Amino acid sequence: MKILVTGGAGFIGSHLVERLVELGHGVVVIDNLLRGNKIPPELINRISFIHGDVRDQKLVELLVKDVDVIFHFAAVLGVDVVADQPVETMDVEVIGTRNIVNAARKHKVKKILYASTSGIYSHSAIVQTALSEEVNVDPRTSYAMAKRYNEIYLASHYEESGIDCIALRFFNVYGERQDNRMVIPRFFEQAREGKELTVFGNGLQTRDFTYIVDVIDACIALLQVDGFHIINIANEKEWTIGELARKIVDITNSSSTISYLDAPKKRYDYEVERRIGSSEKLFGLTGFKPKTELDFGLLQLNTLE
Repeated sequence: MKILVTGGAGFIGSHLVERLVELGHGVVVIDNLLRGNKIPPELINRISFIHGDVRDQKLVELLVKDVDVIFHFAAVLGVDVVADQPVETMDVEVIGTRNIVNAARKHKVKKILYASTSGIYSHSAIVQTALSEEVNVDPRTSYAMAKRYNEIYLASHYEESGIDCIALRFFNVYGERQDNRMVIPRFFEQAREGKELTVFGNGLQTRDFTYIVDVIDACIALLQVDGFHIINIANEKEWTIGELARKIVDITNSSSTISYLDAPKKRYDYEVERRIGSSEKLFGLTGFKPKTELDFGLLQLNTLE
């Protein structure tokens, strides 16, 4: 197939591009490169790469022509970045997605797979079981609200025009090429430099860490699924941030200590106490669910030093 990947030079996008090329698909990437290009250099000549913005309607329409499937992953990422740029965050989400969907309908694209977020659940995560897609969501940030709006927008287009749309709720993805806007690479960086690992809050808040290889496996499996769906991509295990910090100190044989800081006010709505997702719906549709243990994933990252 010919597949367009927006945000394809980013962390998740670059891994997806790599896998799609390996599978023999023709790949077109659009990315604004504000965070650099994480696509392996040896792949650049095997894809079509466009330096551009998904908010550029004419450019998006040009790129979507003759495409079979779109992975729409372009987004503003990182808690601090999103908190400081709420308007930019929402513009990229809302305008970019509108451009993608309108172009897809015009050119009869078969399917859109959209990068949503587990952040949509927000404080719903106080429930005592893993979060399923049926849980009432509680978006409180510009990022989460825009993601939820786009889920509903995609569902509406499926109802009106029948274009297959899948919203992917990623749970704390980690792996090679991720930068220190995210907690795991930040902890590794601090540990390797012998600096304090800075944990916001008491460290007892939990997250469900999902390894990048599993995430890409899920994305590829979902290419075979029709209709409209919201799908969690989660490892179904939770770890406290304090445990994560201690693991990384041990793995890196670091002399670093761990400090616990009050979270800045702007991070309040991002600092939920608990997050663990259910991948049962993903498994039911594809026969696949993430399975990589956190210890294995962290050891893999440590070999990249």
